[in-house]
Amino acid sequence: MAAVTSLKRRTRAPEPIYSLSLTVAGDGEREYDDVFCEECGSGDAADELLLCDKCDRGFHLFCLRPILVSVPKGSWFCPSCSNLKKPTKFPLIQTKIIDFFRVRRSAKLIQKPKSGNQRARKRLVISKKKRKLLPFKPTEDPARRLEQMASLATALTATGTEFSNEITYIPGMAPRSANSPDLEKGGMQVLTQEDTDTLNQCKTKMESGECPPLMVVFDSKEGFTVEADRYIKDLTIITEYTGDVDYLKNREHDDGDSMMTLLSAADPSQSLVICPDKHGNIARFINGINNHTLNGKKKQNLKCVRYNVNGECRVLLIAIRDIAKGERLYYDYNGQEHEYPTQYRTFSRASTIVFRPAKSLLSRDRSSAKTQRLLVFRPE
Repeated sequence: MAAVTSLKRRTRAPEPIYSLSLTVAGDGEREYDDVFCEECGSGDAADELLLCDKCDRGFHLFCLRPILVSVPKGSWFCPSCSNLKKPTKFPLIQTKIIDFFRVRRSAKLIQKPKSGNQRARKRLVISKKKRKLLPFKPTEDPARRLEQMASLATALTATGTEFSNEITYIPGMAPRSANSPDLEKGGMQVLTQEDTDTLNQCKTKMESGECPPLMVVFDSKEGFTVEADRYIKDLTIITEYTGDVDYLKNREHDDGDSMMTLLSAADPSQSLVICPDKHGNIARFINGINNHTLNGKKKQNLKCVRYNVNGECRVLLIAIRDIAKGERLYYDYNGQEHEYPTQYRTFSRASTIVFRPAKSLLSRDRSSAKTQRLLVFRPE
């Protein structure tokens, strides 16, 4: 690792520019007069520009993949300088995978689905014409299912996350009683009984070791991302967004990169978010994308939707078109409220960003810089 250099004073970036010029201030500190983002080539959004501690190149927080929610504590290195190491793979051993995901012991993970189940799924596929949600179809090959589950176990282990396929309520955070759809500003759509049964069917499959046909892959620049491991039909329930439930007000200075809005209450003090940093499932590794751009709209294949499910707010990731095998999964981070000026950006693993006033990142010391923004995924 390169030696730590002296602190550099940052100045606001100018209009879009494509060259970097360094000047030396009177006190000997280096100033950056012409800083632009290496990803998008723009010098706009100066308060979002971050400089690498090794190569001094600039990057917007939201252009990084995955994005950075806030200024990192201590030194920060860009993707080219960080050389992310591939995580250790979770052992492809059935008993270890069963224990990790707490699969029901009575279930046989290696057993192929029965023909009766296949016929039932076929009838549900036909129901798509009525715009009803569909359960995911697990991969038939049991060995491949083990690989899929092992890929998720690898990602969860590497990020220090305990697997949970349900939203969780931790003492000291928001209680279960706080999760009331009646508090939602403008009301929340109710999941029909038939679609609720479909959601429960997906949960039952997971409990018996039949996981969604998804593979978590590691990219040296993007980190963990998720790909479809078989063809997925439009309107299929991919997964529920899970994690610890907390009040939004308690997370205003949180460094987490995957918080999801659960309840947007008329009274802001009652708003809730899902925090998957301690407990979560595959949803936390699925990337968000800016659907303001044409390219973003083409890539988007999932949508985050909030539902009232039996008197409790829940967030589901649902396919909005047919998804081919090998296609990377992306959902819209813009949500209902377009509070972030992202019409020309492409993000990763993000949703609506709620702003808090803050000084420019380029005008403060690198080691002491703090952000007052809170990234929160805000689904429909």
